[in-house]
Amino acid sequence: MDTQKRSIVKAVIWNVIGIISMSVVGILATGSAALGGKMALINTGLGFSLYVIYERVWSRVRWGRQHG
Repeated sequence: MDTQKRSIVKAVIWNVIGIISMSVVGILATGSAALGGKMALINTGLGFSLYVIYERVWSRVRWGRQHG
């Protein structure tokens, strides 16, 4: 099982990647850096929260794991 700290670090790194890509998509879709940036921030906040919960739930699931 991952530690809580590891889950959070993984989520932060993933969300840095996500905020960059979502900013580019938002700017391309709206033509506005301000609106694209707001969309990216909202998406990142929501995605971060859901990812941490998702990882913590899956860390407790034994199905599909091979032990040593």
